[in-house]
Amino acid sequence: MGGFYRISEWIMRFSVTNVLWLLCSAPFFFFLLVKLMVMQQNMLNESITMNWMMGISAPFTLFPATAAMFSVGRKWVMGDTDVKLLKTFFKSYKENYKQAMVGGIFYTLLFVIMYVDYTVYMTQLKSMQIIGFVMLGLLIVLFVSLFNFFSMVAHYHMKTVQLVKNSILLTLLRPFRIIMTTVVSGAILYFSLFKWPFLLIFFAGSVIAYYAFFNFYAVYQKMQDQHQRMQEQEEAGEEPEKDADTEVPFDEVDHAPVKELEDGNRYSRP
Repeated sequence: MGGFYRISEWIMRFSVTNVLWLLCSAPFFFFLLVKLMVMQQNMLNESITMNWMMGISAPFTLFPATAAMFSVGRKWVMGDTDVKLLKTFFKSYKENYKQAMVGGIFYTLLFVIMYVDYTVYMTQLKSMQIIGFVMLGLLIVLFVSLFNFFSMVAHYHMKTVQLVKNSILLTLLRPFRIIMTTVVSGAILYFSLFKWPFLLIFFAGSVIAYYAFFNFYAVYQKMQDQHQRMQEQEEAGEEPEKDADTEVPFDEVDHAPVKELEDGNRYSRP
């Protein structure tokens, strides 16, 4: 009975958080739905218009809502599983809105610029298609770095420029965890879109956010451990040893104060 109760609690947590995320991102998903409908009718001009509407609405709706969802997932990962969902979500939404919005504008502009460059090199400058493939690679890196961006918005007190820079830097220097996150997220979206559509409404976003922050926090803890170990070696007069698995050097990422948890579980591990 206890196991069933715990499972039902987690179902409730994920579903409530996912619905809140969808509601706060409603304009973006409305334009996305309209785009899918007009694409089926081969309405090219309307499809392009919906692309612009999604790009305009994303920084003001999708990005702040996703940052709030990651903030809820952060508390779960760090041990605060009984957190009040509505209060935590909307408090994080309000506190992180401006930073998530500015970051969303920056990311959206980068996506537009890189996509236009990719399209030009692949369709009009075919003799330079190699540059198009490079732009495609950069687009993929930029997209997957969003997992780190939202995790850092939820976890750090940091300037927006540092958040974007460190998100991309961490993606490049520690690709294994972010690849795991991307693969699992892709699998969740696949089953949600083609097998069980109800997952999109109740679970897909919140489960992805939880798993993404879990992986981010594991990297963060390893970096903390490495930094502490190197400090101890320096204090002992020893030459700091480099990790065999090439961990990210702690001082290559601009670290800022960590946001506190209400219950004080700031340093708990996943």
